[in-house]
Amino acid sequence: MNPIQAVLFDYGMVLSTSPDPAAWQRMREITGFDEAALHGGYWGYRHPYDRGDLTGVAYWQQVAASAGTTLTTDQIARLLDADLDLWAQPNKPMIEWAQRLQRAGIRTGILSNIGDAMTEGLVKRFEWLGGFYNCTWSYTLRLAKPELAIYHAAAKVLDTHAAQILFIDDKPENIHAARESGMHAIQYRDHTFFEQEMETHGLSYLLLLSPVSEPTSP
Repeated sequence: MNPIQAVLFDYGMVLSTSPDPAAWQRMREITGFDEAALHGGYWGYRHPYDRGDLTGVAYWQQVAASAGTTLTTDQIARLLDADLDLWAQPNKPMIEWAQRLQRAGIRTGILSNIGDAMTEGLVKRFEWLGGFYNCTWSYTLRLAKPELAIYHAAAKVLDTHAAQILFIDDKPENIHAARESGMHAIQYRDHTFFEQEMETHGLSYLLLLSPVSEPTSP
């Protein structure tokens, strides 16, 4: 019997690729910040945004305040668009694999640290997100990885026991927490490394699953 009944994906750096440098440059131009100011503000308030403690608008207001300035409504709207583009480069091998799992009858889900505006933009942009059984977006729960409670919540909505879930994430601390919650977990650095890790953990058969056959007419 297949011990893995569901595969749970992180979004950023797993279903998407590295951030788009052109989108980052747009954010620098919109804000007028130098690299240090934008980097410090962007990451300094990202966790509260992803956790739902800040909305997308409030997040950018805080980023601006950290640099001793303010932003107009138009600037914030443009920054939200640029931020979406930053993380909207699809990682095609992983998306295609997720779709193969879905066709093979393996339940798939997403567990991502992500804020309200980003989630709304991604859902509108990518129809393939609708193929996942459930998406656990951190801001909706006021939790964020690596808090154990968010893994338990994701397993519950997948309706799958943690021991039968494979979780994939790029960050070691999130992998460690997933394992602590009872899930199997594989770190994603790049696709070659991922395939090697799947082999090492005896899970490479999941990369080769075939679609469930359609029933034939009598």
